[in-house]
Amino acid sequence: MTAHNRWLRRVAEDPGHSQWYIKRFRDLAAEGADLVGEARLVDTMVPRGARILDAGCGPGRVGGHLFRLGHEVTGVDIDPELIAAAVDDHPGPHWLVGDLSELALSGPPFDAVVCAGNVMTFAAPDTRVEILRRFAGHLAPTGRAAIGFGAGRDYSFDEFLGDVTTAGLTPDLLLSTWDLRPFTPDADFLVALLRHT
Repeated sequence: MTAHNRWLRRVAEDPGHSQWYIKRFRDLAAEGADLVGEARLVDTMVPRGARILDAGCGPGRVGGHLFRLGHEVTGVDIDPELIAAAVDDHPGPHWLVGDLSELALSGPPFDAVVCAGNVMTFAAPDTRVEILRRFAGHLAPTGRAAIGFGAGRDYSFDEFLGDVTTAGLTPDLLLSTWDLRPFTPDADFLVALLRHT
C-alpha cells in the first residue's frame, strides 16, 4: 500500500529530502526551539508509564520526549532514514520501520496513539481509513488517539472526521492547536482527540 504514499514520492523525487528533514529538526533543537508540544498534550492524557504509539514518528522528537517522561514508547515510520535518526538522537523507545496502513504490532494495546507532523496527509488517500482502523485496533478500550494536521493538504477536516467514524472511532475533543486552543470553522489546523465508538 506504499505505492502512492506522498512522503515516499517526495523522497523519490528528492533523495536528499529525508536528510534535509532530519537536519532541520536537529538545527531547531540546537537553537532551543520548543519541539515537544504534541508530547506535552499526550502526556496529560495518560498515567505515567503508559504504553504510547508514535505513529509516523519521523526522527523521534515526540516519542523521544515521551520516553524521557517515563512512558513506554514504540515509534513507527515508513522512512528508514528517519528511523535511523530516531535511534541515534533518541535512544530508548522501540523504533520500527513500517507502513501504518499495514500496522500489526504484537503485545498489549496502547494507552495512547499520537500521530503528529501532518502524517495523515502524506498517507495515500486510499489507505487513510485503514490507517485509522489500525490505530483503533492497537488502542486499549479506554485509550485515546491524538491526530493533528494542517488544512490545505488535500485532506479536508470533514473528510477526515468521516473517515474517523468509518474506522470505528469518535472525537472526544477537537482543537485547533496542540496547545489546547478551541477548534473553530475557520481553523487552519486540527488536533483531534479520538476514542473508540
